Amino acid sequence: MTDIINSIFEYAKNIPFAELMGLVFGLLCVYFLIKESVLTFAFGIAYVIISFFIFWEIQLYGDFILHIFFLVLNIYGWYYWVNGSQKEDNAVHISRTPLKPSVVLAIITLGGVFIFGFFLENINYFFVDISPSSLPYWDATTSILSVTGMWLTAKKKIDNWYYWLIVDVLATFIYLYKGIYFYAFLYLIYIGMAIAGYLAWKKSMNVQTA
Repeated sequence: MTDIINSIFEYAKNIPFAELMGLVFGLLCVYFLIKESVLTFAFGIAYVIISFFIFWEIQLYGDFILHIFFLVLNIYGWYYWVNGSQKEDNAVHISRTPLKPSVVLAIITLGGVFIFGFFLENINYFFVDISPSSLPYWDATTSILSVTGMWLTAKKKIDNWYYWLIVDVLATFIYLYKGIYFYAFLYLIYIGMAIAGYLAWKKSMNVQTA
């Protein structure tokens, strides 16, 4: 543990500029999500663009492909939050996904994890010039759960925080293992922010219902 802490501090002294910007934009993205501000999507797009370069370099192809979906869903979410309301106050309100669609979505997500994990494990058969993916099934788990979480975020469903919490816990350990210490630190902070976000959205949802 001491060696890991020392490595983190040493890494912090020489953190690549791209990772530092990823850290800043990632934190701002979640902060504005908690605040229900459309700025979450602006910073989300900036975070995605930086992440493209980082994940390709360290061969986390699942995360790379994931961020393509993130880019699309950030653009969609931005549009939906601004223009998707049918409420009299012209605001998209927080809501909860009904039980049956939630179960269906969970089953689709689980199936997606195994399919995508198999693809990443055998990616060099599809693309011969690419090295085998690192941690294919762990990579697939965080990737697919993140896509589901991002979809629920774009639809302003409070359920998104459940998926983000699982992703944040897993990603913290994955990035520590891969030596991307500031991304590990970022996702460690995300764990607390996911809990805070859920509580804030639940309070806001109760106020909207009242």
